Amino acid sequence: MPRDPYEVLGVNRTGTQDDIKKAYRKLAREFHPDRNPGDKSAESRFKEVQDAYEILNDEQKKQQYDQFGFAGPQQGNPFGQGAGAGFDGSQMDLNDILGGMFGGRGRSRTRRGRAAPEPTMVTMTIPLELAHSGGKRSFRYGEKDLELTIPAGIAEDRKLKLAGQGDGGGDLIVAIQYAPHAFFRRDGLDIILDVPISLPEAALGAKIDVPTLEGARLTVKIPPGASSGQKLRLKGMGLGGGDMHIEIKIMAPPVRDDRGRELLEELSRIHPQQPRAALPWGA
Repeated sequence: MPRDPYEVLGVNRTGTQDDIKKAYRKLAREFHPDRNPGDKSAESRFKEVQDAYEILNDEQKKQQYDQFGFAGPQQGNPFGQGAGAGFDGSQMDLNDILGGMFGGRGRSRTRRGRAAPEPTMVTMTIPLELAHSGGKRSFRYGEKDLELTIPAGIAEDRKLKLAGQGDGGGDLIVAIQYAPHAFFRRDGLDIILDVPISLPEAALGAKIDVPTLEGARLTVKIPPGASSGQKLRLKGMGLGGGDMHIEIKIMAPPVRDDRGRELLEELSRIHPQQPRAALPWGA
C-alpha cells in the first residue's frame, strides 16, 4: 500500500494548492536523480513524491482520495503507481508485481491462465518548458489519439504508463526525453543562458530582460565591472527547483575610426587594467 500522499509531501489535509506545490518542489529538488546519481533510495523517494503530487495536484483525484483513500469506491486502487500519468494498479496480479513492468520480457499470467500482453515501449521528447511546469501532452499512437499527464519537474528517462493503450491491449510505457533547447543549456537540474552585453553595459552596469522557462521575461541587474564568463544565479528557476544561471558574454565593438580609438585609449589611461596579472602565466 502506498504511503499517504499528505504524509509523503508533509502537508496538512487542509493545506492549499500553493502549500502542496511548494512542498512538492522542495522535495523534488532534494531527491531528484540528477542531484543524487546512483542513489536508489533517493530515486525511490523521488518517485514517491511525484506520485503523491500527481494525486494531490488533481482536484478530482484529491477529492476521491480524501473520500475513499487508495481503496477507491469499488475497493480497487484507482491510483496505482504514477497516478497522474494513467497508472492503473487495480488489474495487477501477483505475477505482474513480481515480474515488474520495466524488467524482462517474460509474460505474466491472468487468473484464468491467459498470457497477459507485453507492454509496448515508446519514447516521447518534450521541451524543457513542459518538463519544468508539467502539463498534458497529446500524441497519436497507431490509430489512437492519446493524452499523457507530464508531472512538473519530471526527470529525464522516467517512464510513465498508459494502461491498456499498447499493442494487443497491453500497457503503453512512455520514456521521457528532453529536447535540446534553442538557447538554454542544461547542467543537471540547472539551466544556463548565455547573455551577450555591450562594453558600456559591462563597465557601467545595466538592467536587461532575459527569458525564463515559464515563458516570461525577467529583469536582471548586471553589476558594474562585469566580466565575460561571470555567472549570475537565479535561485529556483531551473528544472525541478534547480537554479538558472546567466553567463555573461561581453561583445566589444569594432573600432574603426580615430575618434573611437582615442576615447578607448583615454579610458584605458583613466582606468588602467591588468586582466592577466593574476594568472599563473600572466606575471
